[in-house]
Order: sequence, then C-alpha cells, then structure tokens
Amino acid sequence: MTELYRHEIIDDHLIIWNCNGAMRNALSPSYYAGVMSGLARASQDASICAVILAGENGFFCSGGDLNTLQKRREMSQAERSTQIENLHDIVRGIRACPKPVIAAVEGGAAGAGLSIALACDMIVAAEDAAFTLAYVKAGLVPDGGATHALMQALPRAAVSRMAMLGHPMSAPRFYEFGLASDLVSAGAAVPRAQELAQEIARGPECAIASIKVLMNTAETGSLHEQLNAERDAMAAALGGDEALAGISAFLAKQRPVFRKKG
Repeated sequence: MTELYRHEIIDDHLIIWNCNGAMRNALSPSYYAGVMSGLARASQDASICAVILAGENGFFCSGGDLNTLQKRREMSQAERSTQIENLHDIVRGIRACPKPVIAAVEGGAAGAGLSIALACDMIVAAEDAAFTLAYVKAGLVPDGGATHALMQALPRAAVSRMAMLGHPMSAPRFYEFGLASDLVSAGAAVPRAQELAQEIARGPECAIASIKVLMNTAETGSLHEQLNAERDAMAAALGGDEALAGISAFLAKQRPVFRKKG
C-alpha cells in the first residue's frame, strides 16, 4: 500500500508531509499513522528540536474523505466513535509532544485539517489560504477539538459563522485574530516554518518544553493551579544548566549558547 505521508529530516527539525495530493491531502489511516510515528520519533530523538506539519501540492489538508465518512454510516455509533478517536489521538499527540509543532498552511485547512492545525503550537499561514469548518454543509458537526480552540480565541459570532454557516475565514483575518503566528506570501509557509524551527533549535530545549506544558495546563486549570505549576517550573528552571548559560550571557551582554541533550 502506498504511504500517504513522508518524513523529512532537515537540519534539526522534522517535516511530516501529507502526501494525498490527489484529494487535497484528505485525511487517511496512513497519514494518521505517519503523524503519530513522527511525533513519537521527535519526542524520543534529542536531535529533533521541532516538528512541521505540511501538505504536498500547495494545500495543507481538506479534512475527512466524505466517501470514507459515507461508509461509516453503516457502522454502529460505538464503531464510529472509535474512528473519530484516531483524529483525537493526533490532537492529543501534538499537544503532548515535548517539541513545538508548527503547521505550515498553504491553500487551506478544512474540517479536521483545521482541527489539526489549531492543535499546533504555531500556525504559519499563506496569505491566500482559507480556514474552513464547513461540516454543517454535510449535515455534520466539528470534531478534533475545533470548537474548543476557536471558542478560546474568537468571539462567539465569528465561530458561529464558521461552524453554523460553514463560512471560511481568510488567512489575513485568521492572523488578525491571533490564530496564526505568521502571515506569509503564497508558497512561503514551509520556508517560514523552517525559520521558526531553526530559531527554536537555538533556544533552551528544556525551558521550551516546560513552557509548552504550562500553556497546555493554562487552558483547563484554575489560576491557583497555574500559579503552582509556574512556581514549580520556574524553581526547577532556575537550578538548571540552561538558566546558568542564559543568565550568565545576559549579564555579560552576550548571546546565550544553549547546549542540547543530543
């Protein structure tokens, strides 16, 4: 069976490509497996500092394959739930990966493809890309945590337009709302994501991993819980080698050089 994903190591980052270009990179079991194995690889390999998700042929991901979804109507609800969990495992995996994950969005991110992009730590959006949550046009509802992510970042009316009416949001608008970290010209999303990955690679690995954990807990915890988590993380960081290098360099008015584990 032809694999519908590709792993590419460049310098100190991993690019996971969706290779289902004939279907605008619709999701597939092969791609799910490729993302999960890539995230596991990045988590275990100290030489990989960041992960980039991208789609071949100028489109990030069109979401679920409607032909596949049509076949799932014949399944029981429990069986359908199991299939949806495959997508949710990707979302959880992106958040659990200790390395930053960057979505490089060319063309568009639709449906579950948008859910995957929203799970990432940063989104680089090409200026002509569209972000679409048009499940409703097929009589369906969002999955993959899209409503959770969008309701945290957008006014209710904006989410309603996307989810209840299926209206797309342009990349410039997406960027204005702060959902994309970078807005670039068409064709430049992957190169810009690689620049961000290189910047991450020059930073303090352990501190960045701790910051990602804190960002995750901040979404669901109380202020009291977050204060405790930040206290513990800061106390641990102050005693580490990265703080030694960073503080010493700052006081000496030099650029810090952080040593990697690998």
